[in-house]
Amino acid sequence: MLIANSGTWLNQALDSMLEPLGYRVVSVGSGRELLDRAPAARPDVVLMDANLQDLDSIAVCRALRQNRAVSWHTPIFMITSTPATKQQRLAALEAGAWDYLSLVINSEELGLKLDAFVRVKLETDRALEEAAVEPASGLYTMRGLERRARELVSDAFRRHAPLACVALAVELESHDVRPALLAAPPVAVAYAGEVLQARGRASDAIGRLGRSEFAVLAPSTTPAGAVQMARRLTQALQTAGPRPRGLPPLLVRAGYEAVADLHATPLAPDRLLEHAGAALIQARAAGNGERIRAYQE
Repeated sequence: MLIANSGTWLNQALDSMLEPLGYRVVSVGSGRELLDRAPAARPDVVLMDANLQDLDSIAVCRALRQNRAVSWHTPIFMITSTPATKQQRLAALEAGAWDYLSLVINSEELGLKLDAFVRVKLETDRALEEAAVEPASGLYTMRGLERRARELVSDAFRRHAPLACVALAVELESHDVRPALLAAPPVAVAYAGEVLQARGRASDAIGRLGRSEFAVLAPSTTPAGAVQMARRLTQALQTAGPRPRGLPPLLVRAGYEAVADLHATPLAPDRLLEHAGAALIQARAAGNGERIRAYQE
């Protein structure tokens, strides 16, 4: 549970109440801290003060949803020490909150309510892990990429056809700090997914390898074609518009594995993805060197 509230007494009270129920409570004192901590914390539930001192609480709630700092099915609760008006409750619900709670709520009732909502969230997490495609983005999940790789490898083997996999990582460009140390914010990751889907071919399978890493399974693509694809997608990610407001310059690195004739050079589906990911790691480790790497043992 991630709690955003400036009153330490409330944080301590909720901590003592919820830890025995199995929650690990992480507390922050402001809306800005909440937005900063949420992507790394990946909370199963968020409780936030309806009257944050530094930022408008409704705007913070909306930013959490729009920037995908928390998953779309993560419960967000507004908490208030004063009775809420109808307009306040409606505004919170419209911004993406699931409920508007008073501090005088019974602790047993709060525990039961949280338990019900969090169970839904965790069950949805499990279902999404089994799904082939992310509902929000339309990208293949890791499981979906693995399934599609099996299909494409089988087809390429039968047809003596080429097959490639290009892996890409999105980072923030900086002249002062090594780029690999600057993780891309959620808005940059979402933007990258949209660009890849718009610039990819209809036959490509585009999915997510990690939080800011993507993979493109490219049928009928030779090693030379994989290099061209990596360059084209890298350039699109770094220069395509329109860009989200305030998005800083992006730095993209790529790694690929490609086989000219999969029948002559058999490659297991899991190795195709693994090799592309390993090449991407090599490209990221190169610092300011070559940004596109072929897989090497």
